[in-house]
Amino acid sequence: MSGDKLLTMSLIRRSLFRLLVCLVCLTAGALAGTAAPPNIVLITVDTTRADRMGFLGSKRGVTPNLDILARRSVVFTHAYSQAPFTAPSHATILTGTYPQFHQVEDFQVPLWKELPYAPAILKAHGYQTAAFVGSIVLDPSQGLAVGFRRGFDTYDAGFHLAHPGEDHYTSTDRRAAVVVEHALAWLNKRPAGPFFIWVHLYDPHFPYEPPEPFLSRYKSAPYDGEIAYSDSALGKLLTYLRAHGLFENTAIAMMSDHGESMGDHGEEFHGFFLYDATIHVPLLMKLPGDRFAGKRIENHVGLVDVLPTILQAVGIEVPQEVQGESLLGMMQPKPPAASGDPPPASSPNPLVYSETEYGVRAYGWSAIRSVRTGKYLFVEAPRRELYDMAADPKAEHDLAATSKAVADTLQAQLDAFRRKTSKNGEAPPSVSDPEAQEKLAALGYTATSTDSAATAAMGGGADPKDKIEIGNMMGEANYLLEVTRLDEAAALLKKVIAKEPNLWIAYAKLGATEANLGNLPESVKARRKSVELMPSDANLHFELGKVLMQAKDYEGAVPELEIVVAKMPDSWKTHLMLAISDDRTNRLPQAVKECEAVLAVLPEQYGTNLLLGRDLVLLGKPEDALPRLMKAASIRPRAPEPHSVLSEAYAKLGRNEDAERERDAAKRLAENGPVPGPSEP
Repeated sequence: MSGDKLLTMSLIRRSLFRLLVCLVCLTAGALAGTAAPPNIVLITVDTTRADRMGFLGSKRGVTPNLDILARRSVVFTHAYSQAPFTAPSHATILTGTYPQFHQVEDFQVPLWKELPYAPAILKAHGYQTAAFVGSIVLDPSQGLAVGFRRGFDTYDAGFHLAHPGEDHYTSTDRRAAVVVEHALAWLNKRPAGPFFIWVHLYDPHFPYEPPEPFLSRYKSAPYDGEIAYSDSALGKLLTYLRAHGLFENTAIAMMSDHGESMGDHGEEFHGFFLYDATIHVPLLMKLPGDRFAGKRIENHVGLVDVLPTILQAVGIEVPQEVQGESLLGMMQPKPPAASGDPPPASSPNPLVYSETEYGVRAYGWSAIRSVRTGKYLFVEAPRRELYDMAADPKAEHDLAATSKAVADTLQAQLDAFRRKTSKNGEAPPSVSDPEAQEKLAALGYTATSTDSAATAAMGGGADPKDKIEIGNMMGEANYLLEVTRLDEAAALLKKVIAKEPNLWIAYAKLGATEANLGNLPESVKARRKSVELMPSDANLHFELGKVLMQAKDYEGAVPELEIVVAKMPDSWKTHLMLAISDDRTNRLPQAVKECEAVLAVLPEQYGTNLLLGRDLVLLGKPEDALPRLMKAASIRPRAPEPHSVLSEAYAKLGRNEDAERERDAAKRLAENGPVPGPSEP
């Protein structure tokens, strides 16, 4: 057969393949148009390794419910996360875009509203939408996961920092059973029509503390116990769907956002590296009507492909901005290829991209990027890496030096891919919120600085491979702080500083630890050093100002807080702290200005109304003080202080009867004892 005829036959076969892919999508649309629209359940289990799944070959027996679901699903054996961190990975899953496009590299970087977003798309198509998350790190009301609330009719979060003696499972995160219980309660009361629910379980995240009987059963492997417990909770969700006749017409997608290193390549937790321990993730998709049930896909795929696959499976057009590819074409049987034909459009080994900026943002080290294609894993780092994963599945033998041509080719492919998939323009600015930083720290996350990212571009900072001991030590310090083993945390942070004397985050955490131990001079010293090393970080100035106020050094606190106000004018808490410091240092006009800034946001705050009224009296403006003082008295009717200052104001105005009345009221209330209520200035 001539070359022209071979080329013609090849083009015909490729066209036929594309036609079959389109037919799969059109069939889904036709089914959705003639029957009840399918429901959608998105399940993300945080920090879960692929090698713990029975449906991916594990013999540990920790996922019996997911294994049953897998038999009625399509299983993807080589699925990869685009980032080993909760916020960017979930942003990729829910938008179908790469981290370099959505730019949510951290918990406080907002998900900009122009992005395609699963709940918003589905809500526009008549779906009832609800999210049930297991951790404060995905709670938009706490200044984290900003923008994730968009499109959800219900966003079940409501976390808070733990109060003294309070368990973290009732404050900063929830057990899997509680998350599922909330989801089932919503399903029982849901409005008519199709629904989309996102169920996020956080339990496999460190520290590994499964409840009984899993704690005893997996005493020597508590991480496995957390996964087994999560699987049991998901079993209740799946049982509910079956019992209520919802299972058949529901698309279910289950995955992990990333894995956990557990010592792989020297990393104890996750975030720094892009090897399979943290990037290879479980992924299964159960389609409505169990289409393609039992099929196993060996192709490389990414979590970026989840959203377009779900949308096409339920007959909804995929927005043009979505960068992932629908996987329905891989599920469809392919036409036989003639001898000499090129591979079909759906290559069995497409390029899969991943990245992490955690080392940059938290420590000022280098970013890490990778591509997986064919048998190779290529890692872009200050010292780049290349692995033949077919011959070396644990990535133990770096070929970058001996296979330079291959490494150069993959580097060029990575660079071209980033150029093609990156968003033009600057990233959305992080939401500067000292309280949100405190919440992250309470959960064991290292607060990050955009200044670090700006000053340590790819290759500009240290290679995380050379710093992983420090990263692990900081991870252990975070855990010690979370469980309030403060003396141990302080000792470990001092060891970190001895090894890395210019690591700003170590000084910042040591400052917080010393303050909690009551060692205020040591706290101030450490906080000052963190500011010296990262002078443009407003959060560090805020924390320094706060500890200076604790030490009664209001003169020192004022300039630190003024820096914060200039950078974060919407931070009412900083305005309040500055008002107190200005008042204590007799800067009364400035204190009045700061009080007014607070009350513009929180007009019902007792302490600020009282402080403003008192300062106005001292400034010789008793008439202006009256409404503020009366407001304070109305907010706390049993408090004597507003009445005492009111008596002074009336006396200055010559209203002696009013002054006497308020003086008597203050005396009477004071005799009744202290007034209960929150501690406010």
